Amino acid sequence: MSATKGDDSRKQAVKDLIKEIHAGAKPEEAKEKFKEALGGIDAADISRIEGELIEEGMPAEEIRRLCSVHLAVFQDSLEGAAKTLASPGHPIHTLLEEHKILLQFADKLRKVLEKVKGVKSYADAKESLKSLDNIVKHFKESEKHYVREENVLFPYLEKHGITHPPAIMWSEHNDIREEKKKLYKLVDTKESMSFEDFTRKLAELAKSTEDMLSSHFYKESNILFPAALKAISEDEWVEIKKQCDELGYCCFTPEYAKTVVQPTGESASQAVLTDTGRVSFETGQFLAKELEIVLNTLPIDMTFVDKDDIVRYFSQSKERIFPRTKAIIGRTVQQCHPRNSLHAVEEVLNDFREKKREEAGFWINMEGRLIHISYFAVRDKDKKYLGCLEVTQDVTDIKNIEGEKRLL
Repeated sequence: MSATKGDDSRKQAVKDLIKEIHAGAKPEEAKEKFKEALGGIDAADISRIEGELIEEGMPAEEIRRLCSVHLAVFQDSLEGAAKTLASPGHPIHTLLEEHKILLQFADKLRKVLEKVKGVKSYADAKESLKSLDNIVKHFKESEKHYVREENVLFPYLEKHGITHPPAIMWSEHNDIREEKKKLYKLVDTKESMSFEDFTRKLAELAKSTEDMLSSHFYKESNILFPAALKAISEDEWVEIKKQCDELGYCCFTPEYAKTVVQPTGESASQAVLTDTGRVSFETGQFLAKELEIVLNTLPIDMTFVDKDDIVRYFSQSKERIFPRTKAIIGRTVQQCHPRNSLHAVEEVLNDFREKKREEAGFWINMEGRLIHISYFAVRDKDKKYLGCLEVTQDVTDIKNIEGEKRLL
């Protein structure tokens, strides 16, 4: 009992310290107070405490805004934890190595800027601009790094009650994406502006990109990853590795990390069958194996969310448009979307529940392809709401169809 009281007292002391920081206390003073009163603390503790503070009413954006200040206060206790716990081939070790490489490219971007600032024209900067194109290529490849975190690591953290830190990190991923898009656009449109304007804008983006990556990676390396290593079991890490392998790696990911985990031979959970070994419907029957293959053969991506907004199923078409992993099964659909689009998703789901509409659709341009996304309300014969079906399809080629083509 005394240990529990001690833990509660320690947790409350940390909460009070964070509140002081948010109220404007100087980090140096808070750091000294922390050393005197608390001693050591681990990353999982901080993750959970910050989550509790958000649940108690502290705005998530405020936690995010001053996260760097928290890190400065707890730096001595946290630094290096992930590096000492994850070995080569472990998903966390791979993410850490990718952090290092991306920071190296951010540094190269700064060095390219220095060379560009030393010349007077695009012609004089020809070689430096080739290096810039190579950096852009690798930044684009880094998307796979963020996708693995968002679709595999974050869901596992949430299963262990660590929910708010992944949400904050996902928000930062989107900020990083926006900053990189500015860099890509600048490089693509540089000929339309003067060399002086290009150099000035490149200087701004080089600094903001390096600052943003350094800050974000530091938070993940010293808060999120150690918390993951403490909370997630060894068996789960094996499954995480498999799902990371499915999503793929960056061109710069170390080769040893790309070694695919071989399947154990154990089959995935099976569908419930009738006594005859078939799934029976009003208009016919399927063997369970046939049904799964048919769903995966359709040239669309399907995801089903039940009446409680829990993700229950997704199809595995040959070329998925948006990434999905088994880690999302059992996760709420709200946790599968970044905050800036969450309101739109919830509006559609609420309209379905209230029978205001039966479907909703939109389309986007993605890497030169036209992607159509539809949401359908799923109801039983009595019109009772069972959930929502998301259907995504690349309609580029369909949109370009003209005339007619007969089968024979």
